[in-house]
Amino acid sequence: MKESWSAFDTFEHHFRPLVVIELAKDTKEETKEWLTQRIMDKKKNGEDSHNFLTMAESQYIIKHELENLRAKDERMIPGYPQAKLYPGKSIMRRLMTSGILLQIFPLHDTEELKKLRYTWYGQVKISYQPLDQIRCYFGEMIALYFGFLEYFTFALVPMALIGIPYYVFAWEDYDKYVMFASFNLLWSTVILEVWKRCCAIMTYRWGTLLMKQQFEEPRPGFHGVLGINPVTGKEEPVYSSIKRQIRIYLVSLPFVCLCLYFSLYVMMIYFELETWALDFHEENESYFSKLMLFLPSIIYAIVIEMMNRVYRYASTFSPLSLLFNNTIYIFSLQFNFLNCFASLFYIAFVLFDMKLLRQSLATLLITSQILNQFVEALLPYWLQKRHNKKVKKRVYSIKVDTDLSLFEQVNLEKEMGTYLGTFDDYLELFLQFGYVSLFSCVYPLAAVFAVLNNITEMYSDALKICRVFKRPFSQPTANIGVWQLAFETMSIISVVTNCALIGLSPQVNALFPDSKTDLILIVVLVEHILLALKFVMAFVIPDKPRDIQIKLARLEFESLEALKQQVRATHLGK
Repeated sequence: MKESWSAFDTFEHHFRPLVVIELAKDTKEETKEWLTQRIMDKKKNGEDSHNFLTMAESQYIIKHELENLRAKDERMIPGYPQAKLYPGKSIMRRLMTSGILLQIFPLHDTEELKKLRYTWYGQVKISYQPLDQIRCYFGEMIALYFGFLEYFTFALVPMALIGIPYYVFAWEDYDKYVMFASFNLLWSTVILEVWKRCCAIMTYRWGTLLMKQQFEEPRPGFHGVLGINPVTGKEEPVYSSIKRQIRIYLVSLPFVCLCLYFSLYVMMIYFELETWALDFHEENESYFSKLMLFLPSIIYAIVIEMMNRVYRYASTFSPLSLLFNNTIYIFSLQFNFLNCFASLFYIAFVLFDMKLLRQSLATLLITSQILNQFVEALLPYWLQKRHNKKVKKRVYSIKVDTDLSLFEQVNLEKEMGTYLGTFDDYLELFLQFGYVSLFSCVYPLAAVFAVLNNITEMYSDALKICRVFKRPFSQPTANIGVWQLAFETMSIISVVTNCALIGLSPQVNALFPDSKTDLILIVVLVEHILLALKFVMAFVIPDKPRDIQIKLARLEFESLEALKQQVRATHLGK
């Protein structure tokens, strides 16, 4: 503790701490000196440019440099011979797995955070979110998530406005049924294409539109022998692609299949509960028995949420944790999609029970939204407030002759939970998009509940990231990445499901009383026409607005001209 206070005593008034590196209490002095020297050696190769960088950008640079501290000639961590190193191994990761390094996290700027909180969620009003301020404080990745959440909420409004009168006045009207499903299909395509344009405008303004992911540094958990990247010419660890494929197909894929088998097993138990509830209602015919009809769906919705969270937790300790982020995302999306929607597909296309489908969809959607709001924001916020009171009492009980504000801030923030990224937040929107687009013609109020949920989600997510978790490191990004593909895939699946649901409706079946083959052929034909229309619309709507395209072309031209002048000057110098 004395060492900690002496460090705080040496802080200058103008010093603004950016990142905290917390080591274990019993860390040896030679280890501290070695780590400090390695960090200082890394710093000598760069310049102090904090004057024109945002705090989030400065913290990102520090994180980047720390993560790319890799062993060269060292064979072990000084003072810890059991902590082996080899060329190319991430030093920070080895320190963490050896229990020497506890955590690295960026500190909040308390004054800037107060201003952001007031502008963002401190006052209840209908307005756009301060995305530029969010980007300056938290970085592009989080700002893009909140931008997409805001955009998606506005995009759901037309579906909600159409869904309310349709639900009230035209539940079984065939003409409006088809019209609503057709609008749903066009809507899901248009909003995703328009989002690309909105995303391009934002990331161009932030300077990250032209980021090339293939030139990023290897992630800290990536290990392998040091080699030379043939594109960048930089020294970095390389790993055999054959070994990677073997790990995916022989280890990770069986793990996912096992999880899916368990998910399907739980789904069959759910259908047994539905049968029991229906029999109970037929025997008793009471108000209580009517309520019992919703019980299996509520229980199943809770179990689905639990299974999704257990799967995400297990995947961090399973073979999936060894894969690239995009591969983990794809496996997780497959599991969550089947876990959430398998029962609905079974009810629609095996049991052909539209009443049960409507009931299950409504129960799953509403229950999952309530659970997510409670588990992700309200409960952690309440627990964090209780914990902060205990930490403050402990800090103020220490009698020292110095300013407690920074010490208190570090102690409060180091014990906060870690924000694990936007995966869970995007996943929630992805599943919501599925509930709205796949089966909304059966339950048109899905979009209404989605809008109401997303309005509260903006406030709860803002509260969560500002008050509940440690400040996450900034992460530059050009778009929402693999989630764009995920949403587009979901919109394609929605074409198939909505066409099939229309084909199953009694009104359509009545048009083909003698030949079901003709009905199937017509449904398939309509489906292919709609899919073709989707792809035509995706091609016709440019991903970038015209003015952004012109600016990018001008930038490329100026870069080429500058390169020509540099080459010309080099030749003249010779």
